[in-house]
Amino acid sequence: MENCGTIEIHLGELLEQSGLSKNKFCQRAELQRSQLNGYLNNTITRLDIDVLARICHTLNCSIGNLLEYKPKD
Repeated sequence: MENCGTIEIHLGELLEQSGLSKNKFCQRAELQRSQLNGYLNNTITRLDIDVLARICHTLNCSIGNLLEYKPKD
């Protein structure tokens, strides 16, 4: 399969803007710290729509704020 581009996850920026600590965010979004780190480091390989919904709900953002498609150069 050709490289079609990448998806960038902007959770770090959104989390910083929210003022929540990582621990408080994990608690509110019902995430494990290892899950959070995968999303923060953009190393997650399979996105879970339930997790994405909890992230957006907790940060009061849209999926478009969280995810960005970057086409192949």
